[in-house]
Amino acid sequence: MIPARFAHAIFGLIMSGLMSCIVTGIATVKAVGFHPETLGDWMASWAFCWPIAFTVILVLGPSVKRMVEGWVRPQG
Repeated sequence: MIPARFAHAIFGLIMSGLMSCIVTGIATVKAVGFHPETLGDWMASWAFCWPIAFTVILVLGPSVKRMVEGWVRPQG
């Protein structure tokens, strides 16, 4: 089991991986269309973008969370 102190990093890793995969896939198909090299182009784009997305989530995630907490009313 992973210690709770790593929860933000694990969340960021998974969320950035999923979102960057989906977004780069859509952008790649839109830019070059479907052809035999599309999957390779997509994977290359994803490999480039995932570390950037992960870093952004780790760095900006806490600030965004605080911002959202200021916008919403607590339940109860």
